Amino acid sequence: MRFVSTRQQSPAVSLSTALLAGLAPDGGLYVPSRWPERFAELPSAQALPEIARWLLAPFFAGDPLEAELDAICQDALALPAPIVPTNDSSVFLLELFHGPTAAFKDFGARFLAACLARLQPPGERPLTILVATSGDTGGAVAAAFHRRPGFRVVVLYPDGRVSPRQAHQLGAFGDNVLTLRVQGTFDDCQALVKQAFNDAALRAELPLSSANSISLGRLLPQMSYYAAAALRWRALHGTPANFVVPTGNLGNALASLWARQLGLPIGQVRLATNANRVLPEFLASGEYTPRPALATLANAMDVGAPSNLERLRHLFPQFDALRDAVSAEAVDDDELRVLMRRAEADYGHVVCPHTAAALARIERLRQAGDTRPYIAVATAHPAKFDSVVEPCVGHTIDVPPALAELLARPAQAEPLPADYAAFRARLLR
Repeated sequence: MRFVSTRQQSPAVSLSTALLAGLAPDGGLYVPSRWPERFAELPSAQALPEIARWLLAPFFAGDPLEAELDAICQDALALPAPIVPTNDSSVFLLELFHGPTAAFKDFGARFLAACLARLQPPGERPLTILVATSGDTGGAVAAAFHRRPGFRVVVLYPDGRVSPRQAHQLGAFGDNVLTLRVQGTFDDCQALVKQAFNDAALRAELPLSSANSISLGRLLPQMSYYAAAALRWRALHGTPANFVVPTGNLGNALASLWARQLGLPIGQVRLATNANRVLPEFLASGEYTPRPALATLANAMDVGAPSNLERLRHLFPQFDALRDAVSAEAVDDDELRVLMRRAEADYGHVVCPHTAAALARIERLRQAGDTRPYIAVATAHPAKFDSVVEPCVGHTIDVPPALAELLARPAQAEPLPADYAAFRARLLR
């Protein structure tokens, strides 16, 4: 299969080329040149690596990585992704936080690292992986590439706008991982990364690739846990699975829509944002008005210019079709606090603020008369947000062993102004 830019000003490329480049030369995002035919027969396999191999095979067809797909899936995706019940018989959680950094980003980051490790020739100049993060992405990418020969990782996060544990995790790697705390917002971090990719002179000196959700290497595997969940759901209930996805930069949300596009038994896809309302306003009006991100309790969704919106509009070029396919609503901090305070009693689970946004959206659907069962996507372990969650629930939260190991390490991050000249100089130093 070939991949094209959302802006349609760059030539079609192979999957390997798209993975290595990250961003298309015209500044657009890579998308499949065509969608495989809808699957007439769905697999009987239940294990996530096998479902991923079946799902992704058409996208790897004809690529140098095709013969490695099974090994890549086994290496990267052998992580639990259970659907768990709650105290409400029509509400379920898809827990995606059982990986090494306790967030859903582990799936995509590990898959991307496994792909790029097979594409990086021994002895070549190290490939620099740039990643802007609003909290969880940077830790997952750093963990996936840590101490991998042939790679250097540069993580940018907005200083003071991630949780203390997220900040510690981001700076806990060292070795081939450089962590920069930027004096600005996530959008400032993302803008610096995009400028670097559009700087031809820099790229001539320094091979670059991306690990944000703009990378196909992260987006494609994220479809697999939606596929696996939807197949399990249909086997048990005989109906399509309905998801509520908390989202900021739209990568995880887009993965669910791409999986549905491929013919997986997925019904409704509802999105929940925090107080950054750019996406809900766009889906309500058709007018896209990016703006500086607001700092919220659900900081991993603090995005004021979601880059994957280009892919969403490419998937649904007609606005009416887009509005019929997906909807989004914003949940502010006051509502998040109330939900986190009630979640343990009402649902039987302590949840992170992002998962709380998804549960709040389900409650609104109920109030509007929608009684269908929904699966809320639980994107991160609540222990990553102890400073936010514990005051709401009134007790400490047990830390998963993998996260505890990271928090026990020393951490260090360099300060950086939100200035491209300073960033460029640091990359070349």
